[in-house]
Order: sequence, then C-alpha cells, then structure tokens
Amino acid sequence: MLPPIEHRIAQELGVQPRQVVAAIQLLDEGATVPFIARYRKEVTGSLDDTQLRNLEERLLYLRDLETRRAAVLASIAEQGKLDDALKALIEDADSKQRLEDLYLPYKPKRRTKAQIAREVGLEPLADALLTDPMLTPETEAARYVDANKGVADVKTALDGARQILMERFADDAELLGELRERLWDQGVVTSVVAEGKAAEGAKFRDYFVYSELIRTIPSHRALALFRGRNEAVLRLALKLPEDLTDPPGVNPVPGRIAARFGIRDLGRPADKWLLETARWTWSVKIGLHLELELMNRLRETAEEEAIHVFAGNLHDLLLAAPAGPRATLGLDPGLRTGVKVAVVDGTGKLLDTATVFPHEPRRDWDGSLATLARICKQHGVDLIAIGNGTASRETDTLAAELIHRHPELKLTKVMVSEAGASVYSASELAAREFPGLDVSLRGAVSIARRLQDPLAELVKIDPKSIGVGQYQHDVNQTRLARALDAVVEDCVNGVGVDVNTASAALLARVSGLNTTLANHIVAHRDKNGAFRDRKQLLAVPRLGEKTFEQAAGFLRIRGGANPLDASGVHPEAYPVVERLLADIQRSVEQVIGDLALMKNLDARKYADERFGLPTVRDILKELEKPGRDPRPEFRTATFQDGVHDLKDLQPGMLLEGVVTNVTNFGAFVDVGVHQDGLVHVSMLANRFVKDPREVVKAGDVVRVKVLEVDPQRRRIALTMRMDASAPAPRGDEGRRAMPVDNSRLKKAPEPQGRGALAEALARAKGR
Repeated sequence: MLPPIEHRIAQELGVQPRQVVAAIQLLDEGATVPFIARYRKEVTGSLDDTQLRNLEERLLYLRDLETRRAAVLASIAEQGKLDDALKALIEDADSKQRLEDLYLPYKPKRRTKAQIAREVGLEPLADALLTDPMLTPETEAARYVDANKGVADVKTALDGARQILMERFADDAELLGELRERLWDQGVVTSVVAEGKAAEGAKFRDYFVYSELIRTIPSHRALALFRGRNEAVLRLALKLPEDLTDPPGVNPVPGRIAARFGIRDLGRPADKWLLETARWTWSVKIGLHLELELMNRLRETAEEEAIHVFAGNLHDLLLAAPAGPRATLGLDPGLRTGVKVAVVDGTGKLLDTATVFPHEPRRDWDGSLATLARICKQHGVDLIAIGNGTASRETDTLAAELIHRHPELKLTKVMVSEAGASVYSASELAAREFPGLDVSLRGAVSIARRLQDPLAELVKIDPKSIGVGQYQHDVNQTRLARALDAVVEDCVNGVGVDVNTASAALLARVSGLNTTLANHIVAHRDKNGAFRDRKQLLAVPRLGEKTFEQAAGFLRIRGGANPLDASGVHPEAYPVVERLLADIQRSVEQVIGDLALMKNLDARKYADERFGLPTVRDILKELEKPGRDPRPEFRTATFQDGVHDLKDLQPGMLLEGVVTNVTNFGAFVDVGVHQDGLVHVSMLANRFVKDPREVVKAGDVVRVKVLEVDPQRRRIALTMRMDASAPAPRGDEGRRAMPVDNSRLKKAPEPQGRGALAEALARAKGR
C-alpha cells in the first residue's frame, strides 16, 4: 500500500513527516498559511509560506484521490468483481489517472457495441480466437450465426467478437499507461488553418502550418493553439512521428497492443484477423482517447504555468514600492471628456475633485494649469499620479509644464498603471466609498491612492482585472482565482495592515478575517474612534479569540498605548518581550530601534518550551525595526521628452520605462507611447536567462534600447543588452519546433533578423 498522505507530501517537499503532520493539523483547525508561516515556526519546523502553499495544494489533491479511491473500491465490490489482486493495484494507485485506468473496465458505461455482442453470446467466439489463433475465424464464427439473436451472418459475428476484444484491449490499465507516456514523449501536435479562415484568423498565422513535440510546447504557445482552435481558426491533432512522414510510415503502436495480448503474425488462420483487431483498437479507441486526454494534459500544464506567471507578476505588483503618506493629485487622462482630477491627503482621504480640458477638442491649456496649480497649493500636494491610458503622454506634458511654471510647489510627477481603475470605479465597493461622486472621478482617486500604496488600493480590484497575466481568460478560472487570492493574502499579511486607517477591502485580506468582520471593524472604528490597543479588537462583534489569534499579529496600531502593537510581534508573545526587558532593565521605548543592542542579545536565553528560537529571533528583528515594510524604496521612471507615440521612436534610442508584465518569453515595458514594448528573454541580460523574473519583475524601472518599431502592427522590440553586438531575437520565444520531414506539415516559419519583433507580442497582448 501507499504510505500515508503525510509521508508522501513530506517526501515531495523534502521535509520531515512530523512537520507535515503539524501543518495539516493547524490547517484543519482553521489556521491560515500566513499565520502558520509567521507564528508557528516551532510547530512546523519553520516551513515557509511557499512550502505551506504547496503542502495545501497537494493535501487537497491527495484527499480528493483518497475519496475517489474509496468510491472506486466500493463500486467494484458492489459488482462482485473486487479480488485481492485488483484491490492491491487500486490501493497502490498514486495518481487520479492511474486510478481511473484501473477502474475503466468496471466503470458503468452506456450500452456499447461490445456489450451488445456479449448479450447475444459472442464473447466465447472472441475468447476462442484470441486463445487459439489456429482456428479459422470464418469457420468458428459460423457456429454463432443466429438470426433470432440478431447475428445474421458470419461477418456480424466476427464484428461483434472484434468489438469485445477492442474494448478489452482499450481497458487494459498497464497498456494505457505505457502508450500514454510514449505518446507524451514522442507525440507531435500539428496545426493547420481551417478552410476559409486564413483572413479572419491572421493573428494565428504562425500556426497555419505547424508541428511540435507535445512535451516541449511552452505554456503561452499551447494556450495560443487552443485559443485558435476555440475560435475555429485552427485544427489541431496529436500524431506520432511515423504518421507525419510522406508517405506515412508503419505505426508501431498496434504492434505493441498485439504483443501485450500475445498476438503474433505466424501465418496461422486467425493471426491476420487478430492483428487487424489490434490496429482497429488503436485507430478507433485508444488513439482517439489518448489524444483527447493528452491534449487536456497539455492544456492543464500550460494553464498551471500561466497561473504561476500571473501569480508572480501580481505578487511583484502588489509589493511595488509605495510613495507613502504624501498628499497626491490623481489625473485620469482623457481627450473629449477631459482630464479627471482628484486630490487625496496622506491617508488617502478625498479632499477635492475637478475636471480640466487641456486637450483638443476643448483645449484650455492655461486654464487647466491654473486650476491644477490652485488645487496643489491649496492642499499641499507633493505628488502627481498620471494614469497611463489614453492621452497619458499629453497629460504628462501638462504636468511637466505645471512643475516648470510653479517650481515653488516642489511637485513630482509619476506615471501610474491604471489597469483595473475603471473596474473599481464602477464597483459596489467604490459606490459605498464615494456614494455622491461621479464614476469618472472615482478612477482619479484610485490612481492617486495606488501611487501612495499600491497594495492597499489594488486589493479592492479583482486580481484578474489588473492585467498582468498571459492568456488569463483561457485558463481554469477557479484555479486562477484560488492562486491569486493566495498571493494577495500573502502580500497583505507580509506587509501588515494599520487597523485604524485600512479600508474594509484591505482588512478582509488579513489572516483570519473576512468581509463581514472587516466591515464590523470599520463600523466599530467609526463609532468608537481609533483602536488604542490590540485587545480592543475583541470588542468587535463576532471577532472571537480564535480570530484574534489569527489576525492580531498582522494588524498594526501606530501611536497606541503599547508600542509593541505597532510591530509584528504577536500579542501572545508579549511575555517574551517583558522577560527580555526585565533582564536588561530597559523600557520597551528604549529598546525599540536599538540595532546594536538587539545584535548583542542572545536569543537562546529567552527561548522556552512555547516560544522557541525561531520566534525569539523574529521578535528581536521586530524590535530592531518594528513594523518594517518589506517593500523596496520608492523611485520613479522618467519618460523621455518628445517621445509620446510610436512614430517618435527610432531604433537605437535609449529610454527609461516601467516593467508592466513578465511572461515566460520576456518582459513588457511601458516607455510612454501608449503601447508596451517587448524585451525578449534573450535580450534581458548579457547572459543566458531561463526565467525572465530572474532579471526583472512587474513595477521595476529599467533602461532599454529600441531595436525595432512596427507602427502598422503597433509592435516595439526592445533590449536591455546595451552591447552593440547583441543579436536580434529569433522567433517568438526561442521556438523549438519538431523537425518533421513532411511537405504538408512543417514547423512554423522562424522570422529572420530584426524582423522577429517577438511574435509573442501579439499573443501575449491577447492575454
């Protein structure tokens, strides 16, 4: 039998079973991953959040597997067909696929041709021909002809016997497993354009005549193929290399099926008929079944990778450097409808709004500048956040002129991604937050706030609307949502939340809390004033001891009664700090921030049975810099003056930009021309880069050189390799197509030289 679930997970994670057992117990008790990773290190042996997330996913899968295993055993036992050998095989099945293969012969089916043949008594004929190939099929079949049973002639009898054998062969678990892995290892995915679809499906032209080994197809290319099929532009198939030769070669699979059941061509009367049955089994049953299954496997693998990329980008975006609590002017650019203006104070509170019309057709440049100058002076604005949508560069020029004309205001302008701002503006949350504010102005508020604190503002938006994924609408939405929610939870709790200023949307992401409790906290805060002590949280309706345990360490109270409430030290561990203070005869105010003192303390001296060395070390780090923010220092990109549109770009230009999205084949960079450029993975560094996130992440400010501009297709090829000898990228992402010698099916053409322009651009922009 298989080892227990805990041992299997421990082996996969490379940790001790006792660590997994402890983590599972905590999860089952309702503890969250951030809480376990931060405050239960002694219990789990310091499993980190990544290990715990993987553990959580595997636990879900393996428990589902055990549930399904029990159902399969019960079903077969109910049929009276569960012997010890089969039971042992089922109990040893280590994957859902293996389990379903074993269950296939016993799985209730619709009435098949094979079942009908058995019902009319043809199974003995099938058994006889398979067991004794010396029998002549036609002669033996004549004995089973019976018009009353529906067996009208010899051909009907032999067809029925063949159906029985085909089903038997196709239900063989060992054979299926072997052929599945062979097809995954050697199978070739082919794609051709559907008749009459070449013009409307031009964006898929790289796949009009294409073939590649299924196991080497990267995520984004697989999802592009499936999207092309879903849009009825492409016809996909999975074939073995022998099927692609011209003329087609001998497919070895039917021979493997025959060998599995002892069928050989020795010139005996039934050999030819049995070999033909093996061929029919492959072409009619197994081949089609495995093609569907492995295409699904390819899709699932591609989706998992796409979700992983999306989650990584979201993590980097949420943890982008905050500008901090500074009065900010938010500008939501527009042409005909004007530029929407909103001012928020250092806490994000809305102070003022306006609409100016600096652009055509209602151009009032000087009036717009006067309005903005007045607002900035009135509210002490430090920063100008400019949304990067339509008319953003024109609005950026307006902000630059404002700064030039009014140096006394000491303003700094920053271009901000407005992805998802319109979604937030029209949301129920925004309506509750700003019930009397026009929808168009809410976007300007969001743009200003996301410069101050990207994390606090972006949590209000469905992560899928933030737009940092590849083919995000093509993947399993349930799995995507679960993965992105985990990222948001980890980021929010990694930074910590000020309970006296945070929105309900942000509070709802804190460990142990939900939307209802978050709303109760805000309502209590509004009614009773700011929280002065973490223990006051227990007065919030429906917030009990268990919830307090999960949430308290991640909630910060700045300027409260206890300085420790502003730190990441959990209230349950305050006695450790008190013991430490008593030992060194200092107050908490004297200790906090004293780096030299903390470095000289021996953590082992203050550890005990409940709070071990990992927790004490974490406490000392918090005392060094309580409530420290793990996010990087704020800096801004400076877009080049005079470069506002694609037509302004020229090969060789050196520009500064912001990374907006990272995919497996490169990074997209906003250089201020309303169209992101692509830095292909081969252009990211003067070395081999396997994963672009090794070099860049969403939100990074980078220096790039323009390689090529294609205004017609709105494509920009960039490089971060500043050496003059850097070669231009080939193909969309270093394509490795299957070298098939076939005049009709050949690999997608490789663009040459700088004409490459990273074909991935179009597909990724369809994310």
